[in-house]
Amino acid sequence: MKYSKLLSGLFTFCIAFTFAQQPATSADVVKNALEQKRSMTQQSIVKNVPFKNIGPTIMSGRVVDLDVNPEMPSEFYVAYASGGVWHTINNGTTFTPILDKSDTQNVGDIAIHWPTRTIYVGTGENNASRSSYAGIGILKSTDNGESWENIGLMDAHHFAPILVHPDNPDVLTVGVTGHLYSPNTERGIYKTNDGGKTWKQTLFVDDMSGIIDLQHSPNNYNVMFATSWTKDRKAWNFTGNGTNSDIYKSTDAGETWQKVSRDGSGFPTGEGVGRIGVAVFNDDVVYAVHDSQFRRPSNKKKSDKRGLSKDDFKSMSTEDFLALEDKKLNTFLKTNGFQEKYRAENVKQMVRSGNVKPIDLAKYLEDANSLLFDTPVIGAEVYKSEDGGKSWSKTHDDFLDGIYFSYGYYFGHIHVSPANQDHIYIYGVPIVKSKDGGKNWTSISAENVHADHHALWINPKNPNHLVNGNDGGVNITYDDGENWIKNNSPSVGQFYAINVDNEKPYNVYGGLQDNGVWKGANNAREDKGWHQRGQYPWKSIMGGDGMQIQIDNRNSNIVYTGYQFGNYFRLNLETGSQTYIQPKHTLGENPYRFNWQTPILLSPHNQDILYLGGNKLMRSMNQGTDWEAISDDLTNGGKKGNVAYGTITSISESPFKFGLIYVGSDDGLVHVTKNAGDNWTKISDTFPKDLWVSRVVTSQHNIGSVYVTLNGYRWDDFSVYVFRSDDFGQTWKDISGNIPASPVNVIKEDPENENLLYVGTDNGAYVSFNMGESWEIFSNGLPNVAFHDIVVQPEAKDLLLGTHGRSIYKANIEPLQKMKDELKSKDVSIFKLSPVRFSNRWGSSWSKWLDAYEPEKTIQFYSNSSGTYSLKILSDQGTELNSMSINADKGFNYLDYNLELTEKGRKALMKENTSIDVNKASNGKYYLPKGTYTVMINNSKTKLEIK
Repeated sequence: MKYSKLLSGLFTFCIAFTFAQQPATSADVVKNALEQKRSMTQQSIVKNVPFKNIGPTIMSGRVVDLDVNPEMPSEFYVAYASGGVWHTINNGTTFTPILDKSDTQNVGDIAIHWPTRTIYVGTGENNASRSSYAGIGILKSTDNGESWENIGLMDAHHFAPILVHPDNPDVLTVGVTGHLYSPNTERGIYKTNDGGKTWKQTLFVDDMSGIIDLQHSPNNYNVMFATSWTKDRKAWNFTGNGTNSDIYKSTDAGETWQKVSRDGSGFPTGEGVGRIGVAVFNDDVVYAVHDSQFRRPSNKKKSDKRGLSKDDFKSMSTEDFLALEDKKLNTFLKTNGFQEKYRAENVKQMVRSGNVKPIDLAKYLEDANSLLFDTPVIGAEVYKSEDGGKSWSKTHDDFLDGIYFSYGYYFGHIHVSPANQDHIYIYGVPIVKSKDGGKNWTSISAENVHADHHALWINPKNPNHLVNGNDGGVNITYDDGENWIKNNSPSVGQFYAINVDNEKPYNVYGGLQDNGVWKGANNAREDKGWHQRGQYPWKSIMGGDGMQIQIDNRNSNIVYTGYQFGNYFRLNLETGSQTYIQPKHTLGENPYRFNWQTPILLSPHNQDILYLGGNKLMRSMNQGTDWEAISDDLTNGGKKGNVAYGTITSISESPFKFGLIYVGSDDGLVHVTKNAGDNWTKISDTFPKDLWVSRVVTSQHNIGSVYVTLNGYRWDDFSVYVFRSDDFGQTWKDISGNIPASPVNVIKEDPENENLLYVGTDNGAYVSFNMGESWEIFSNGLPNVAFHDIVVQPEAKDLLLGTHGRSIYKANIEPLQKMKDELKSKDVSIFKLSPVRFSNRWGSSWSKWLDAYEPEKTIQFYSNSSGTYSLKILSDQGTELNSMSINADKGFNYLDYNLELTEKGRKALMKENTSIDVNKASNGKYYLPKGTYTVMINNSKTKLEIK
């Protein structure tokens, strides 16, 4: 099994192997990988490369939990699904991240014991989303995140609520959801009485059913209610219901449990029971919200509708179809956007010939996106018990439509006001409240409140004060939802993909989970100044779940992007026009399958040529207006399920030859064509089977070279799969080297240095200087977050990392691109410095109440060993103007120099050049005047020009 990556040697696949599907990665492997990563970080030669977060922040990211100080509610903690834990002491005006010193940013639940300030974090989101990342157990901190201790349950992966005993922070009862994609036994209810030194599993349902919610009576820790959830997520199917989805009760603080959602209790039982959330008002009054997957009763009543609907064609016979009035059929076809060629006369002829069946008209209108909202299940429903869970009754008569749709597995919480048992809140896409115990409901969503809600806190001393967490961050209300404040200062965007243009300054584009597609200048100020200016520097250019972006390099106003399942558009940002360009199958043909994150690519040879991947590769020669399939199905054909699968996930065309194209699929296949799609060859037979092809990237330096990364996340396989071929995919080398175990999302080749590669995993970003023989880890400024995309802006020589949880990071990599053998032969090598523009503002400010402006120039150098060196600033005639002792690490070093010269250096410079005068600045310092200077470390020198 390919778990350990401690060997740095390369090996070549020269013959075909048969690979069995890898099992879920063990907790021991994860633990070893984290230890390996920490060791690599300390020794990395790129550990000092400084990364800066460039935002954006305003759209935020998915909140999964909140914990508010009950004595001072202006202080609270916010947990983001993949963005860590953030702390505020000023009611959300500003936040500080406190999980950055831990091994992960993936969070499922947080619990604070406020009297002792003990913080517990259950790592790993439990919402069962397609981007719900596994955690590494429960973390504990007693110093507000300065240090973290892992106290166990590493194989739990995903956590439900953690209940801390109000009188003893060492007593915890924990709900464990378990693995997302595979069975495991470390799930259920766990309890510790010694702060996590030892754990006891007090409830186990089965290896596919974990605990999704856990609550205790507000004034009685002994009385607890837990909900189990049977689910099975695969890459091609999600089942969020089963016979072991139930409600359990404990009266001894979680030591023992009794199922209370039995037959005859009034609460639903059986195969259709989905995710359940509970809210406890007191020992007797309990609410439950249920994502019912039972089918709605069929409506036998005759419809009053006059026109045709999609569903009419699902059971219509050929005879009945041919008997339809042409006018009535044409109205349906035009209203539903059928192409002009599909009109009544033509479609009837296609049906007569047997090439098309009536049901094909319904299929033509259905895709994976529409099926998210078109569902026959009951959906959200609320139940109440007034006898401590012995009996239950539904609180409402009608269906609660428009709350869960078909993805109630993503929500599942209910809250009851501490002040009134009849005031309850549930949420899904909107957030709604009831003031009569669940009989009637009203929305409290607002124009500045994002959809998709996951967390709520109700102030026990002022129940009109609510704090809400959703896919778009944090909102606060003081009038029970009539008006909301938005509190989005953390940089926690969940990017799927990023890209850049060639403007000056260049712009960065990115598609985010449930937050659309945004564009902003790479050097935009990410601060609160935009409140004063009136315009946020990033702009939304598309809604939905934001996906990949391609920018026409001839005109950056022409942008191709879209949202989930292949819904792509051609945008003209200058005129504001949007043209829908998704390819459509021919009526009667099997519908195309589009991945959640459908890949697109503008040809490097002609920017009018656009590629888009379904299950076939589509090509447009005219900017997406017309399409043709240039391949047959390049997958294994899909699988029966409710998630689009058997789809292309990555496309790459060689810059050396038009039509030399590689594609990868979600079911583990890689194909190549050398003649623009006339012939395709499968080149993935030697790879592990069934793994998601996260990237296929053709080389910019060698026509025959190509890189492939595979991702086992959807099997809970966290092994590292990175491959390179130098013969168009006939043979492959494993270049995963020493990368610690974590699924790989992206590989990027440096545009200047062919030996330089970048890789992003679910827990780190890496660089190789030798084509993958060994890897170094980036860490300065970077938390342990999922890195989804990597882009290099070639002219600026900037590396941009798109994270799924902490927005976008940027670093200049010009020194890294110069990494060659001669660097290793010198003790110290200083890299070239760009000129500095002189300013009279140095050392002064326009107001005595403001800090003086201090100039800064970063001196970049490479050292072949760690040690202490002397840095000197010399005039153009060699006179010493300043010197300082500096500490250097082995590898790349970055020293910020404030352009100051000493009193002695000032006198020497003015003696050397009598035409200049160096005056003391307002802050009492002397700064270098205009001129050319030498920066020297040991015997290495470079010029510094001040203009």
